[in-house]
Amino acid sequence: MLSHKHTPVELNNVRPVPHPGRWISALVVAVLAAMFLHALVTNPNLRWDTVWFYFRYDEVVRAVGWTLILTVAAMALGIILASVTAVMRQSENPVLRVVSYFYVWFFRGTPVYTQLVFWGLMPALYNRLSLGVPFGPEFFTFSTRELFTGAFAAILGLGLNEGAYLSEIMRSGLNSVDPGQREAAQALGMSKGRIMWRIILPQAMRVIVPPTGNETISMLKTTSLVLAVPFTKELTFVANSAGSRLFQPVPLLLVAALWYLIITSVLMVGQHYIERYYGRGFDGARSASRKRRGMSARQQAILDSHTTKVDPFQEVTP
Repeated sequence: MLSHKHTPVELNNVRPVPHPGRWISALVVAVLAAMFLHALVTNPNLRWDTVWFYFRYDEVVRAVGWTLILTVAAMALGIILASVTAVMRQSENPVLRVVSYFYVWFFRGTPVYTQLVFWGLMPALYNRLSLGVPFGPEFFTFSTRELFTGAFAAILGLGLNEGAYLSEIMRSGLNSVDPGQREAAQALGMSKGRIMWRIILPQAMRVIVPPTGNETISMLKTTSLVLAVPFTKELTFVANSAGSRLFQPVPLLLVAALWYLIITSVLMVGQHYIERYYGRGFDGARSASRKRRGMSARQQAILDSHTTKVDPFQEVTP
């Protein structure tokens, strides 16, 4: 029976390489950050007492709620439209491909503010809309003035615009999955819908989630444009109106900015956990390196001694 001699690991007292540039740059950044905070806190013209009072003001809090409603509803509509159009772009039917391409081309090519103005003017352009056969019988008719309220027009305009951008994100995510996955699932007798739901989408979500999270944060701030509808219950409009009444626009803009920062921070935390959930299995090496960085020097050395391959030319003894 052969065995090799196990040489114990000797830990050397290695001194790290000095990096003076890092400390100098860190010191410069810290000084600049301290100067900025000092100028921000000590400036009496910012009126932090007014900011704190209106930060909890009932009208402002209701505006925050409406902003969240617009964001969630518009993103839900955008995700539905994006899912449908992304599948249509991959369809073998040329009519479906042309319609989806035209939708993406039109809504990505025109400013969202212009689109919101158009949806706000819908009752003036059309007194009523109907579903039916062109130049034939009408199955369903409704009044645009009753349907296109400010909130409905704002959600519809934001959702249609967002769906065009999310459609390209979802299409790129679906294309990132190896075609062999679909072929293997078809060989097992799975239906197209089941393949998309159980095989393609779970793998594509790793690519879809990060830009979709960024689009959600962008949508939160895009809701400030719904004044074009007009919709006057949104956070930015309410803050500007209160600032105009008080002749103090800057403190009220700080109120809106603080609320946007809080909501955006919460969304970023949620995005981080969703990305980590769908990224399981793709960052194993990075996870191992993070765990390894948490070890002491002696623990790393012991781990290296046990994981090092045996030298085939090492002297062995019977």
